[in-house]
Amino acid sequence: MIQTTARPRGPAGAVETPLPGDPRLRAWIAFLKAHAAVTRRLEAELEAERGLSLADYDALVQLSVAEGRRLRMSELAERVVLSRSGVSRLVDRLEADGLVQRVACPSDARGLWAQLTPAGLDRLRDATPVHLRGVEAHFLAPIAEEDREPLVRALEAVTRHLAAAGEPDLPACATPETLQP
Repeated sequence: MIQTTARPRGPAGAVETPLPGDPRLRAWIAFLKAHAAVTRRLEAELEAERGLSLADYDALVQLSVAEGRRLRMSELAERVVLSRSGVSRLVDRLEADGLVQRVACPSDARGLWAQLTPAGLDRLRDATPVHLRGVEAHFLAPIAEEDREPLVRALEAVTRHLAAAGEPDLPACATPETLQP
């Protein structure tokens, strides 16, 4: 029988420690180890073959799939899981390389978009085969075909659950198209 609750250690009221057989801990540790191992491999391949970090690539992907190929800086930060200052530094690097440009938000003088440039889209297209090959080899290959869709559903369920309990969406920044009469 697997114990699934932590046992108290030390005097009454002391913090509990997890039991090694706790399936919650096993699932969490497996997720963290897999994530770390896969991202290290993907990062190394993108850097070696295309001179892009995984964060650079992810930012280019997020911008490419966004409407108008642009996102508010805060939205980009959320999508690439960086702090606002971290995404600002990332966009600084991408902008210096001509892959992204900052565009003022016409309806909010304080707001900025990060917008994918044609050069950024070209760089993304060049790097995508390397990235997808790595995703297939390091992430999907060890997972049986019939287990892939349940895995996607489980991860999406976690994301939906956390989004439902999270912060409200930021106010939308009007696009030039929506400002026209």
